[in-house]
Amino acid sequence: MASLRDIKTRINSTKKTKQITKAMQMVSAAKLNRAQTNAESFAPYTEKIREVVASIASGNSDVSHPMLEERPIKKTGYIVITSDRGLAGAYNSSLLRSVTNTINERHKSKDEYGIIVMGRVGRDFFKKRGMPIIQEIVGLSDSPEFSDVKSIARTTVEMFADELFDELYLCYNHFVSPITQEVTETKVLPLTDLSSDEASLDYEYEPSEEAILEQLLPQYAESLIYGSLLDAKASEFGARMTAMSAATDNATDLIDSLTLSYNRARQAAITQEITEIVGGAAALE
Repeated sequence: MASLRDIKTRINSTKKTKQITKAMQMVSAAKLNRAQTNAESFAPYTEKIREVVASIASGNSDVSHPMLEERPIKKTGYIVITSDRGLAGAYNSSLLRSVTNTINERHKSKDEYGIIVMGRVGRDFFKKRGMPIIQEIVGLSDSPEFSDVKSIARTTVEMFADELFDELYLCYNHFVSPITQEVTETKVLPLTDLSSDEASLDYEYEPSEEAILEQLLPQYAESLIYGSLLDAKASEFGARMTAMSAATDNATDLIDSLTLSYNRARQAAITQEITEIVGGAAALE
């Protein structure tokens, strides 16, 4: 049985842990609000570009672009967005498990795919398993700017244009609520799913539809990548807030249990002392 000192030490250490998890919960809640705002404010920009591109691509014109055309699949690219830190519940593990299962089902050789990974957790996971990482980026800000990922987004789009990849997928956690994140896979390239209610809107293009499409298509693909990163950040902070909330509750329960054990042990020690005193007094009579 643990001594009173051991139990007291465990209570104190658990209280300190509770203070840390509670602080992390509050910080994550604040970051979640900012991440949600960033994701929601960027969405109209992506949707407007999509509207214009869909209008051109779905119109009656003969305008075409390599990013809109499917070709035989020789190699697939995967952009995987994870976090740089843990303590976020199943946020990273569920995503990485899903991506690994998908890759194993689709590909028989490492030559058939390449990975562009964002986040230290994902980078370390794929490196440990010897999976081909084409590009990596770690240490992103909690509120990333487009300039932070512009280079990797643009390079990835250029890889598709140069036919290094024949298709490109985004894999990340979509934010549903602070306690719910959905592992999501979105096909970024080629841009074949551009059906839109606004596709039939009548626009006038200057200088030409070809020039507008040439400029907007890469920007649209890059905006999809950046928008998914903002969405993933909101999911990360939601998952971390929920995980730290659960850890705080568990610490509270453990403190209550240890306090009860401490009081019982202390009462038993006092009872033992009284018994010894009474026994000693009786022996002197």
